[in-house]
Amino acid sequence: MASQSPEAPPGDELPPVALTPVSPNKLSLKIIDPSRKKLVSPEPQRIVGVLDECIRKMELVALLPSELTHPESLSVSLGGKAVGFLTEHLRVVKERRALTGDTEEEERDAATKGARNSLLNLLRLLRGCPTAGAGLKGAGPITEDRRGVQELVAGLQELRAVVLERLLTTASEERERSRHIQEVSMRHRSNLEVVATLEKEVAAAIKDKDEEISKQNEAIRRLKGSLHQKEKSSEDFVARTQKEAQRQDESDQKTSEGKQTRLQQEANQLRVQLNNLITEHKEAELALRKKKYKLETEIENWIQKYDTDMGEKQTELEEMTVIYEEEKAELRELQEHYAVLELEYSQIMEERRIAQEKKEEEEREREVKSHAVVIIQAFWRGHCVRKVMKAKVKSKKAKKGKGKKGK
Repeated sequence: MASQSPEAPPGDELPPVALTPVSPNKLSLKIIDPSRKKLVSPEPQRIVGVLDECIRKMELVALLPSELTHPESLSVSLGGKAVGFLTEHLRVVKERRALTGDTEEEERDAATKGARNSLLNLLRLLRGCPTAGAGLKGAGPITEDRRGVQELVAGLQELRAVVLERLLTTASEERERSRHIQEVSMRHRSNLEVVATLEKEVAAAIKDKDEEISKQNEAIRRLKGSLHQKEKSSEDFVARTQKEAQRQDESDQKTSEGKQTRLQQEANQLRVQLNNLITEHKEAELALRKKKYKLETEIENWIQKYDTDMGEKQTELEEMTVIYEEEKAELRELQEHYAVLELEYSQIMEERRIAQEKKEEEEREREVKSHAVVIIQAFWRGHCVRKVMKAKVKSKKAKKGKGKKGK
């Protein structure tokens, strides 16, 4: 966040001012952390779940090989069915890429649709395999467009973080965020005003320095004129007094030479000071111009980066919305089909239960009847044995009676 720079102190020298401009295009950064750390409502959880599923599918797509070099290892980790689907998908993709520009549009559309359907079938099958990612890593050479898929995965992960933050943010936090953004914008405008004020002060300081240099040049010019006049007057004085006295002439000549030397030294010193001041102010002006150009370049770069990023995010969001609607419709169809299957399953289980109870009842009746038959048979055998025994006893008694009578 940019800080307000202090006002320039009075005087000729301007102190270095450190300004860190904050562009309003950077306001998409995290400003306030949401108070909630976990999603509670089922709808946000479904949204985040859909994004996670989409990211996982894109990661699997990034690992898909262009050709299978080790199908045996894939059969162990993914299963034969998944290897078959992967082989079929690679074949369809290869046929689609083999189509040239002379191919009819309907044929290209059919090939594209077939490749899309085979990819969807493969992803549905790999969705239930936890070792799909590890198995695909050593399956063969990666496709050439893997970098684009990885960038898409990174974009989806960034989108997931943004969506999760927005879902975790409450209404009060959103209002606080808006207020904070307005404050940052106001500070940015204030910083721009400070920069404009400093530029005006720099321009005024440069103007003052130019005026000062002009005054010093004028003083040098006047000194040179004065020096020239003094030299001329000195020569006239020497010429006038030369006839009067040689000693006075020599003394005056020495005095004139001393004054000339002193004035020449002063002129040299002023010239050196002028050169130093010109060099110093040129360096200061160059540093300020570089700083101003750097600030303008940074602001322009941030604005362009923000516009580019927001355009890409909007495009990705629209694509994700279309994919989400399609998967939502597919989920609705699966739920309806699952409800029908669940009803049929309940009816079948009820019929099985009734049949099992009927079978158990028949088994109990059969056991009871078998037990009764055993008892009846045992009773009948006993009756038959007693009847035979009685018949034998009667026959023996009859024989004994006949024997006694014979005697």
